[in-house]
Amino acid sequence: MIGRWRWIWRRLAKRLWFRASLFSILGVLTALLALAIKQYIPGGLSTKIGSDAVDNILGIIASSMLAVTTFSLSTMVSAYGSATSNVTPRATPLLVEDSTTQNALATFVGSFLFSLVGIIALSTGAYGDQGRVVMFTVTIGVIALIVYTLLRWIDHLARLGRLGETTDRVENAATQALKDRLKHPNLGGESMSTKALIPTSARLVFAADIGYVQHVDMPSLASLTKADKDSTTGPAIYVFAVPGSFIEPSKPLAATTHVDESGDAKIAAAFTIGVRRSFDQDPRFGVCVLTEIASRALSPAVNDPGTAIDVLGRGVRLLSILAKFDEAAANNDGRFKRVYVPDISIDDLFDDFFTPIARDGASLVEVCIRLQKALASLARVDDPRFSRAAKLHARLALKRAEHALPISDDKDQIKRLCSNVLKER
Repeated sequence: MIGRWRWIWRRLAKRLWFRASLFSILGVLTALLALAIKQYIPGGLSTKIGSDAVDNILGIIASSMLAVTTFSLSTMVSAYGSATSNVTPRATPLLVEDSTTQNALATFVGSFLFSLVGIIALSTGAYGDQGRVVMFTVTIGVIALIVYTLLRWIDHLARLGRLGETTDRVENAATQALKDRLKHPNLGGESMSTKALIPTSARLVFAADIGYVQHVDMPSLASLTKADKDSTTGPAIYVFAVPGSFIEPSKPLAATTHVDESGDAKIAAAFTIGVRRSFDQDPRFGVCVLTEIASRALSPAVNDPGTAIDVLGRGVRLLSILAKFDEAAANNDGRFKRVYVPDISIDDLFDDFFTPIARDGASLVEVCIRLQKALASLARVDDPRFSRAAKLHARLALKRAEHALPISDDKDQIKRLCSNVLKER
């Protein structure tokens, strides 16, 4: 897994202001480009191509881009509000990090600054006739970029903040986090299948902050073990707080053996703790956000069982990714030796996803039917852990349905579907 500074850089690169700042700098540099290369332009060329018109063109770009940027920002705020009220507030960061939106805003702001700097330079006479030729040529290219960006932006606005589009983003984020975890199981460390393996002499390391673990700097932890690649003895670190864990001062981050007490501060510093969970290293968070979408749809105020049924299908697709996980091969592929991290738990993922939907949809027979069918699909996965978890949740969902459904025929139908799940191997 990536180190702290690389992770911080990736987080900064997703901020809305970052790309806009880069495009703004690029726009200013582009406007000043004419000053550097104007000496290579023939003197009489400006009259032939009509570059005197560049003043008016830049004025149009400056005024229009300021208006378009303001409109785009107000549209984005409306989309974020729509996602917060109609989907879930936890999905809003995914909209903020949307690359198409950021590119559009960055292009508009960069074009505005480009035209503004160009107008200032033209007013001072710094360009000259040759510089006007360069500025005219570059402006034509900027106009083409603006038109292309506007067309993409118009198409994107039709979907921004909509329920289906936002749910797609949540599913994609959860899928990517889960695939990353399977690509680097145990965060690239070694498997800690049970805490019973931790020596009784291990020293606990605590955090001073309260919040959620967002990132674990595995390279930093591995550097403290000072073990060779094939070493089986020496210092070891046992990680308790994986990304997504809620931490407070009485809950240990990790335990360590044979690491000097002066290294405790370095161990604690390897854990980035924030006020909210992040999608990056936390597959369970994406699953929980999908469940929130279904639960909100099943609330009496919304009453949209179709969305819950859609989310159930997405959950089957997401959890099925775990079926491709070769645990035996993965556990032997740890890059960070002597750093032990808990395995990802299929039972926890099933609990995160199916329990809230079964609770909130217990009184809706169509949701109960789709839930049992989803569990039957997962029970057929060639993994005994899937079968065990699916049968457990099928029985729990049946109990909730029997308690909430008023008609005996509906209850009998759910019983038949549940028996089909229990018959799976």
